[in-house]
Amino acid sequence: MVKKLLPYLGEYKKETILAPVMVALEVVFELLIPLLMAQIVDHGIQGDGGVSYTIKIGLLMILLAVLALICGGLSGRYSAIAGMGFAKNLRSGLFSKIQTYSFANVDKFTTASLVTRLTTDITNTQNALMMILRMAVKAPIMLIGASIMAISINPRLSMIFIITMPILAVALYLIGSRAHPRFLTMLEKYDGLNEKVQDFIVNIRVVKAFVREEYEEEKFGDSAKAVRDTQLKAEKLVILNMPIMQFVIYSSIVAILWFGGNMVVSGDFYIGELSSFIMYMMQTLISLMMLSMIFIMLIISRASFSRIIDGLEEVPFLDDQGADPTLDLVDGSIEFKQANFSYNRDPNNLVLKDINLRIESGQTIGIIGGTGSSKSTLVQLIPRLYDVLSGEVIVGGHNVKNYQLKTLRDQVAMVLQNNVLFSGTIRDNLKWGNEHATDDEIIAQAKAAQAHDFIMSFPDGYDTELGQGGVNVSGGQKQRLTIARALLKNPKVMILDDSTSAVDTATDAAIQSAFKNSFKDVTTLIIAQRVSSVSDADKIIVLDNGEINGFDTHERLLESNVIYQEIYESQSKGVSANE
Repeated sequence: MVKKLLPYLGEYKKETILAPVMVALEVVFELLIPLLMAQIVDHGIQGDGGVSYTIKIGLLMILLAVLALICGGLSGRYSAIAGMGFAKNLRSGLFSKIQTYSFANVDKFTTASLVTRLTTDITNTQNALMMILRMAVKAPIMLIGASIMAISINPRLSMIFIITMPILAVALYLIGSRAHPRFLTMLEKYDGLNEKVQDFIVNIRVVKAFVREEYEEEKFGDSAKAVRDTQLKAEKLVILNMPIMQFVIYSSIVAILWFGGNMVVSGDFYIGELSSFIMYMMQTLISLMMLSMIFIMLIISRASFSRIIDGLEEVPFLDDQGADPTLDLVDGSIEFKQANFSYNRDPNNLVLKDINLRIESGQTIGIIGGTGSSKSTLVQLIPRLYDVLSGEVIVGGHNVKNYQLKTLRDQVAMVLQNNVLFSGTIRDNLKWGNEHATDDEIIAQAKAAQAHDFIMSFPDGYDTELGQGGVNVSGGQKQRLTIARALLKNPKVMILDDSTSAVDTATDAAIQSAFKNSFKDVTTLIIAQRVSSVSDADKIIVLDNGEINGFDTHERLLESNVIYQEIYESQSKGVSANE
């Protein structure tokens, strides 16, 4: 698992190596100090070394302490640089991987889960690395070094803490094996909490409009309680580590003082040797405590490791394998051949069934049908946001799978049902369609989308700052901006997914007229709820429960298609009643 994350150390390999090197030097200096202290007691104070010997050894101890302090500080600095750099690279790598996901991959993980992986999970991993670079190096070196020094001083007395080590090892193993699944569950609850926060913040205007703050507070409280309960359940096991560790340490101290004191009284052991032995024993037990802390951190982080690796190793449902990098989309012709589609890849639960139709390049095609008739699903197959379960989707004379995704999607502009704008200026948002677009091109496409006039009504015009998600423009204005943004791509296929539903009929008619007069070579597909929005189209697709119920002109459908007749008549009656 760790091997899969090591490549993300990247340019911070030097700091990753230097941190444990400094830690090792720090431990060496610390291990020498108790030995020198014993020399002072046994030879300087009780022996014939005198004051000069005591001062000389004392100064050497101070020097070792200063060197240990310097090495410790450097190891902390290097581990911090390595840990934060590793987190940066890992976060960038995971974000880049998510960029390759298809809609189906995102649906599998959920947005909230991906946010948790990019934040909480990577922070846990960063902390684990920083701890490993210091404690995981310091603890074993100190454990081995202090044990060797203690054994060399008194092998019999050393048996006390040698016996305690297996007890701690067994206890830690039992704690760790049972805690890991609980921490996995805790992180899943974090996903749910993030989802509630995201829903509330994004939809805060709706919440306030319906005065549902208390309801949202209750939902958030339930999610927060679920996180607390699962965290408490996991921590109940982890907190056992400290009392077990303290019991072993204090028991060892008492035993060493008892047996060591008797040895001193009987003359088998010097006081200086006992004091240094106790210090080495403390270093041994402290190193064991550090190992237990590392163990607990790894238990917590292991769940994060696995979730991050799952994200990195996720295979996109859509990729460029088998695509021809030289293939270009030459025109906007579209053809569906016996196309079937299911979101869960289940042939017994098809969303689109046996779709057969051909659209000539430059045609304007309307798509109409009831709610849930799979209008949006049909058009999402054209830029290959999803793949058909069976059959073919052909654009520009070639199967969409033969194009590289960038080549295909650069030539298919899509205005989705959910109009999304980003923080920044209107100009910045429009340039998402073409980052190299000139001001003249931006203004021309804004005029075609009937957006120029309202943009210029703002004091800062195209430099007007939009709030997050475009909260300071109306729904109709947002739709027109997203249409202008799509037009700037200069595509061969334009898909408008119910993207004029929030504009008045006059503006809608003006947009359709602009498309017809200025974009004759662009194949345009218009999903609409209003018949008036598609009545001038070359042909209209009538969808019913995922099947094509009709595909003809407005006039012929009025004559022959029952569903289209019902939609037209119901809307005509509504217009008459309003008049």
